[in-house]
Amino acid sequence: MVFNMPKKTILSGIQPTGVFTLGNYIGAIRNWASMQEEYDCFYAIVDLHAITVRQDPNVLRRQSLDCYALLLACGLDPAKSAVFIQSHVPAHSQLSWILSCYTQFGELSRMTQFKDKSSRYSENINAGLFTYPVLQAADILIYNAHYVPVGADQKQHLELARDIAVRFNTVHGETFTLPEPYIPKEGAKVMSLTDPTAKMSKSDDNANSYVSILDPPEMIMKKFKRAVTDSDSVVCYKEGKDGVNNLMTIYGVATGMTNPQIESEFAGKGYGDFKTKTGEAVAEMLRPVREEYARLSAEKDYIRDCYTAGAERAAAVAQATLREVYDKIGFVV
Repeated sequence: MVFNMPKKTILSGIQPTGVFTLGNYIGAIRNWASMQEEYDCFYAIVDLHAITVRQDPNVLRRQSLDCYALLLACGLDPAKSAVFIQSHVPAHSQLSWILSCYTQFGELSRMTQFKDKSSRYSENINAGLFTYPVLQAADILIYNAHYVPVGADQKQHLELARDIAVRFNTVHGETFTLPEPYIPKEGAKVMSLTDPTAKMSKSDDNANSYVSILDPPEMIMKKFKRAVTDSDSVVCYKEGKDGVNNLMTIYGVATGMTNPQIESEFAGKGYGDFKTKTGEAVAEMLRPVREEYARLSAEKDYIRDCYTAGAERAAAVAQATLREVYDKIGFVV
């Protein structure tokens, strides 16, 4: 007799602060879609996190809706996953307050992202900027997530979530699952096209440094033709060739080719042809996303139905966890 084992749970979120980059797509969102068959997935647009930096209300509202449509265009299926807007599930904020009482001041003061953002937004060093790793822990622990897709810059926050969970479990008994990082094997980190030693980021002042997944093909081609390589002319993956290595990573994801296959294809051809082919491959890879996003953007009622249903599905799980926490710490339930 064969028994179906329950799926393990994955939680991830993205801030609604503009169109996703190629780096976001390759390193995270593309993998989110592929996880839906194997895992029980919760994907949130983390608008609560976004307001640690001042936002224009109308822009935030529009970008949250655009972000939701874009996630669906990238392959997230609201019938398979809970795709929701974070602020629509109040249990996140409720658990965050409780967990803040199990988090030490010194732990938060050591968070490198707080130090970084404090220097960048010195005119608004607010308490939310300091405590948002606790909200991030609540996001994860309220669904008892087994895995969290993280980049290197978020590992510290996941470790804090684990520490908070251990502390709570030690005091009140087994309550929270200890989350593990989920790091894809390839394409996990896409670098800037103009500075291949830095991660591709939509906040970069130089628009040529990143590709937005809604960029038209002609713009994608221009950006790749301007991409930084080196004074060599050989397409090969090795130390010291950061720009070429980055383009090979991108080309490999877009075509499914391995590095040896890429090196063989472009042997003796130089960088011009390589950049052109990479741009073409990326434009074609993103074409279905652009087309589906254009369709979904016009389906406003459908989008509303999806994010409402997603929040209801997420809230059912979140409220069950919150009730257990309330009971264990002595709240009247």
